[in-house]
Amino acid sequence: MNAMIRLAVVVSSCGLLAACASAGGTASAPPPEQRQLTAEQQYIAYVERVAKRRGIHLTWVNPPRIEEKVRQH
Repeated sequence: MNAMIRLAVVVSSCGLLAACASAGGTASAPPPEQRQLTAEQQYIAYVERVAKRRGIHLTWVNPPRIEEKVRQH
């Protein structure tokens, strides 16, 4: 009988933990279509997507930076 009570406690604890783990977190993040990526982030995502399709593992040593054109007066 004591083993049955322990088993019931363990099973219900696992069920509660699973329910807590699946609740929330992602609902507060903005949907992908509302996120604004910079030009640098778009370029990096593009290069990583192409590399992944080709089966290439990509490691950025110096991520690209797009510098704004400096106006000369």
